[in-house]
Amino acid sequence: MFSNWFLKSFRILLLPFALLFGLIVVIRNWLYDKDILKSASFGLPLISVGNLSVGGTGKSPMVEFLVMHLKGRFKVATLSRGYKRKTKGYALANENTTAIEIGDEPLQFYKKFPDVPVAIGEERIVAIPQLLHDRPETQVVILDDAFQHRAIKPGFNILLTDYGNLFTRDFFLPTGDLRDDKASYKRADVIVVTKCRPNLSTEEKESIIREIDPLKSQKVFFTTIAYGVPYHITHRTFYQIDENTEVLLVTGIANPRPLKHFLEDRIHTYYMMHYNDHHIFSIDDWRDIKKRFENIEAERKIILTTEKDAMRLLKFSSEIDGMPFYVMPIEHKFLFGEEQLFLREVAGFIENFKTPS
Repeated sequence: MFSNWFLKSFRILLLPFALLFGLIVVIRNWLYDKDILKSASFGLPLISVGNLSVGGTGKSPMVEFLVMHLKGRFKVATLSRGYKRKTKGYALANENTTAIEIGDEPLQFYKKFPDVPVAIGEERIVAIPQLLHDRPETQVVILDDAFQHRAIKPGFNILLTDYGNLFTRDFFLPTGDLRDDKASYKRADVIVVTKCRPNLSTEEKESIIREIDPLKSQKVFFTTIAYGVPYHITHRTFYQIDENTEVLLVTGIANPRPLKHFLEDRIHTYYMMHYNDHHIFSIDDWRDIKKRFENIEAERKIILTTEKDAMRLLKFSSEIDGMPFYVMPIEHKFLFGEEQLFLREVAGFIENFKTPS
């Protein structure tokens, strides 16, 4: 409690820096809006998935959701920046690629959808032509975490905002979590409020929509987190967690709270080793994890991590293989029976796409 209070108080003291950062963001957006800074368009459907804030709003699961539902109808590819990778420039994932080379999220996409091209490139305006050169059959490109990347003008923008930290209630970094202006939500085609309570009421739904105040052309959707059955990190056998299971939770993600709450509702005891977002695990980290796990005295015990973290732990697969080390899958579940409505919005954009003049 004290640490949370101290952090909030410290961030308030940084308000002058937040105001300066906000001014820079507003000026930059104005330059793009007035076409002083140019945005490039391409002759195929580009779908952007992003947010206005730092931290986890569910971008990776949304990209996976789109790929899973679109790849049967269209030739889909994904393009990410490759955050926290140790390489530069454009690359296309293959069976030998590691998280160090392309980043944990792109590697996760490739592991789940090996038949879908997964490209990375910090300069998307350069990476898109290279992707189309390598995979000329591509019909749709899904841009991961690209909402604020205005050098590219996607045809369809999906904006995510966390139910627990709506962009309407946030402020610029470093006092708040916003990395873009609140008014930028008007560029979105659809807005998705993520990580909602599964039993969100219709009244609260309507209240949030009024607070967001969408344009007439915008639709607002609501999703909750759906966890699957944990699978082993190397040989993908499944494990059913029950109340007698003791769990060592290893995470290096921005917001582990939903997973913690999931465990709290199902088991008596869990332990946690939390690292910074996108943490690159070292051999010393792995030894610490292993030692902590061995000190848990319960007979029924496992190590559990997220899918993104698993991509950065696979380099220790020879040591992990014989241990009860499992990965928790996650996906978006649309509330109020609106999944098909959301997919029709996306598919309709692709089917009706016209090449920009």
